[in-house]
Amino acid sequence: MAETKLLPKIGSKIKININKVKDRLPAKLIDQISSNPKVVITGYKMADGGSIGITAKFQDGQQNWFFPEEIEKG
Repeated sequence: MAETKLLPKIGSKIKININKVKDRLPAKLIDQISSNPKVVITGYKMADGGSIGITAKFQDGQQNWFFPEEIEKG
């Protein structure tokens, strides 16, 4: 199980690493990340396999979740 102390705090500003997500997300979301990869962490999500995902909000209000290895400090 992922250690929560290694995860960024809720409210943190981060960037989505486009190279790590482009194979699993729809084209519309990839376009949005390409134009502005900055998001704010809104929470955490239990992902398959017992890992913890991060829910994030884009500037337009849309939310999605990502694995911790798909993000970078903003």
